[in-house]
Amino acid sequence: MSMGMGPMRGAGVPVQKSKNLRGTTRRLVARLAPERLKLTMALVLGVASVAFMVSGPQILGNATNVLFDGIVGAKLPVGSTKAQAIQLLRAHGQGQLASMISGMNLVPGVGVDITRMGEVLGLAAVVYVGGAVFNYLQGFTMAGLTQRVMFQMRQDVEAKLSRLPLRYFDSHSHGDVLSRVTNDIDNLTTTIQQGLSQLITSILTIVGVMGMMFWISPLLAAVSIVTIPLALVITMLIARRSQSHFVAQWKKTGTLNGLVEETHTGHELVQVFGRSDFVVDEFARQNRSLYEASFRAQFLSGIIQPSMQFISNINYVSIAVIGGYRVAGGLLSLGAVTAFIQYSRQFTMPITQIASQMNMLQSGVASAERVFEFLDADEEDLELTPASGHEPVSGRPGSVELDHVSFRYEPGEPLIEDFSLKVEPGETIAIVGATGAGKTTIVNLLVRFYEIDSGRILLDGIDYRELGRDQVRRSFGMVLQDTWMFSGTIRDNIRYGRPDASDHDVVAAAEEAHVDSFVRTLPEGYDTVLDEDASNLSSGQKQLLTIARAFLADQSILILDEATSNVDTRTEVLIQEAMSRLREGRTSFVIAHRLSTIRDADTIVVMDRGRIVEQGSHEELMKVNGVYFALYNSQFSGAST
Repeated sequence: MSMGMGPMRGAGVPVQKSKNLRGTTRRLVARLAPERLKLTMALVLGVASVAFMVSGPQILGNATNVLFDGIVGAKLPVGSTKAQAIQLLRAHGQGQLASMISGMNLVPGVGVDITRMGEVLGLAAVVYVGGAVFNYLQGFTMAGLTQRVMFQMRQDVEAKLSRLPLRYFDSHSHGDVLSRVTNDIDNLTTTIQQGLSQLITSILTIVGVMGMMFWISPLLAAVSIVTIPLALVITMLIARRSQSHFVAQWKKTGTLNGLVEETHTGHELVQVFGRSDFVVDEFARQNRSLYEASFRAQFLSGIIQPSMQFISNINYVSIAVIGGYRVAGGLLSLGAVTAFIQYSRQFTMPITQIASQMNMLQSGVASAERVFEFLDADEEDLELTPASGHEPVSGRPGSVELDHVSFRYEPGEPLIEDFSLKVEPGETIAIVGATGAGKTTIVNLLVRFYEIDSGRILLDGIDYRELGRDQVRRSFGMVLQDTWMFSGTIRDNIRYGRPDASDHDVVAAAEEAHVDSFVRTLPEGYDTVLDEDASNLSSGQKQLLTIARAFLADQSILILDEATSNVDTRTEVLIQEAMSRLREGRTSFVIAHRLSTIRDADTIVVMDRGRIVEQGSHEELMKVNGVYFALYNSQFSGAST
């Protein structure tokens, strides 16, 4: 019998309740179906393990009988029979002792049978070792099948991530998505591997122990069973009380962690505004609140084991008194009573384990439901098979046309309405407008992060819905306001958009983007390892790296979205020079709030509420004295005042 988990393992985890327990369980079973052979094997191994472990106390009881029979038999007259010894004892007024001897298997005058004792103890050793081996094999089997099922689920989740539209991530926080694909899967893994295995073992142990108890003595078994409802009631009452406090504990822990994170991140502001004392007092208040919730939760959870031990001791005393009386009356052997006492000890533990495992199983099913909800989320529409006769878009000069395009994030809330724009290969189009005008939305539509509601978008004269999404997106290179670096070397980060690029090509792209000069000043050069935030580089250096990445990718269409908004004036000059070279020979869409950076654009598109309100070169729009004129002058008049 596996005892690797404590009696209240899982009781301290806040239990999420499944909305559709039956449906989720059915889907989870379907996930386990390919491993049905391994599951059957684990069940058989569990039965074998429990059978071996349950038979152990009975064998040790036989050893007790051999020892006790030998001790008592040695004190009886040598040469007499058992019947003669009993008759002699009754004649001397020792009727109770005679009754006890009548139920024993002894030979008067013969002591302990050492050979027989050795055989019984050897059999007990074999049984316990065998039970441990089967228990180990069951755990090994469950671990293997669980990890295979979770391996496939992780693969399904990863594939799902690539098929989800951007709309899904707009409506779900990053924390929620990460929790579903990491924490929930980990919780489900623990539930299947440990919770399910423990539940099966506990149920088999209860059945096996109860069977042995009734086989030894129906009367003593009935006495033991009386304690089961009491044990269950106490466990469930305490667990229910403690559960609310555990939920409060986790909630207050999150609140306290949030306070620590906020004050640590904004430490300078806390100091500047003189809020240190307030933060200290607030931390003390929340810490005290967490202490009180944790104390109640841990105390209530901790009294379950002593309570169960108390009930077990009452059961033990009852068995000892009744069993001793029946041994004295010759109705039961001493070995049977000692075996029964061990069974009564084994009987309480799996009951408590089942009560605690229900929390873990409930939490695991809730996690499975969250993962299945993620896997069931609406995906991007299936792509059409590319029409015959179309050449690949990648590598072409890059003409783009938006033909009467309309789009809205939410039904009934128009954003882009009847938007038309034609861009010739190699042209630079600047898109300007107030916040919320739809500039970034246009970019998201171009790269098919969202599907348009009506109209057409053509790349080199081909409706991009006739092309694969990957093919469309490989035509675009992007330099965004928020630089993104991954953990790896500078060389790997530049090579990200073109993994097969040679080191020579990487260096050439770096030179074009003004990256090579500062990279060579680093001790490790291009082999310098960046952390997740690339904190060992400045904002401007990270931006130049993203431009080098775009140089190396060498796509036909570029999207430059506020690429100079977070850098100083000197670095902005370098970035502008790098982007000017990057735009040469490529179709470019530039989104910028600093209108001075897009004066040389071939066409400037002024957007307002999803529509083009003005379009032309810088000189043409300034002459119109319209929206662009007002925006341009407001920036420079604001700068001069």
